[in-house]
Amino acid sequence: MNITPKDRRLKFLFVLGIVIIVSIICVLMFGFDTNVDKQQATIGFVIIGDETDTHFNELQYINIKSACEDANVRYLIERNVKKDAVDCKEAVKRLVKNGAGMIFISSYSYAAPLKNISREYPHIAFATNSTDYQSKNMSSYFVRMYQGRFLAGAIAGLRTKTNVIGYVAAISNSEVNLDINAFALGVQQTNPKAKVLVMWTGSWHNPTKEAANTERLIKDFKADVITYHQDDKTVADTAEKLNVDFIGYNDDFNTDDYSDHLLTSIVCRWDIYYRNVIQDYLKNEINAMDNNWLDINTGTVLLTNYSDAITSDMHIKIEALRQQITNGRNIFSGLIYDNEGSRRCVEDETISDDALLKKTNWLVKGVEVIE
Repeated sequence: MNITPKDRRLKFLFVLGIVIIVSIICVLMFGFDTNVDKQQATIGFVIIGDETDTHFNELQYINIKSACEDANVRYLIERNVKKDAVDCKEAVKRLVKNGAGMIFISSYSYAAPLKNISREYPHIAFATNSTDYQSKNMSSYFVRMYQGRFLAGAIAGLRTKTNVIGYVAAISNSEVNLDINAFALGVQQTNPKAKVLVMWTGSWHNPTKEAANTERLIKDFKADVITYHQDDKTVADTAEKLNVDFIGYNDDFNTDDYSDHLLTSIVCRWDIYYRNVIQDYLKNEINAMDNNWLDINTGTVLLTNYSDAITSDMHIKIEALRQQITNGRNIFSGLIYDNEGSRRCVEDETISDDALLKKTNWLVKGVEVIE
C-alpha cells in the first residue's frame, strides 16, 4: 500500500496529539518538579566565632544544625571568619567548592564585602542577617525582634521606680536603633514618665566596656532596670551582681542561676526561622523577596517565662499588648517624634518596613544617649 503525503501528515499529527495528551496527564498527576534536588542540597554557614562561644555564635550553630537535619540536607560550617572581604570571600569559596548551593552569612559585619562576593557567584543563593544590601541572589533574613523589645519595654516601664531605664548597646545602626525605639515605645506605653538611657560600647562583644557601662548606668544615673543589645550576657550578669532588675536578650537563661531580677528574656527561635528559609530555598523561592522578615505570630519572637517579680496585674497588661500585636497592631504607627523634636510619623500613618530596616538612623523621644 502506498502511503500518501497526506497520510503521513495525519499520522504525524495523530502521534503528536498522543504525546501532548500524555504530557498533560503527567503534568496534572505529578506537576513540574522545580525544587532543588534534596539529595544534592548543601547549606553553607559562615560565623564570626565558633560553636563553643557562648551566646550568639553558639545559638546560631545549634539552630542551623537542627534546621538542616530536619530538612535532611547537608550543612557545612566556616568558623572564626574575620570581618573583612578577604576572609569572607575565601570562606565562601571553600563552601562553594564543597557543594554549598545556599550560604548563610550570620554576622552584620560581613554585609559590605558580601555584596560583591554574591555577584561573583550568581548561581549561589545567599542570605544575610544585614538589611543594608540585597542583590538578585542575596536576600536578608531577619526577625521582628522589635516586637519582643516593645513588650519588654512595657515590662520595664511597669517595674521601674526611678523612671530611669538603662540600655547598653553595641553600635548605632538601623537594627539596633529600631530595637531601642521599640523598647522605648513599650516603656512609654506603660509609663510615660520614664526615660531610656543608652550607652554604646562600639562592639558586639566587649565584656569590659559592657560591664563598665552597666555599672555607670546603675550607680551614676540610678537606672533600676537594665537591658542590652550585645552578643553576650555580660550586662545581665553585672546587673544580677548589683541586685538590679534586667531583661535578657537572645538567650534562654537558666533561671536556676539567676534571681527574680531576671524579669524575662527576649529570644528568637532561630531553628524555626532557618527551617522556613531552607524550605524556601528547596522550593527555589529563597530570593523571591528582598527581606524575609518573620514576626511574633510565627513563634520566632517571644519572651521567656516571667520572674515572680512580675505581678498578675502586670501579666494582664503585657498579654493585652501582645494580643494587640498578634492581631495586627503596628508598633511604628501614629504620631512619633524623635529625640531631637522632628516628627517621624503622623496620625493614620505607618512607617514602612523598608524605612525601619534601612533608615532608622534616629531615636525616639524619651531616649537619651550618654557619652
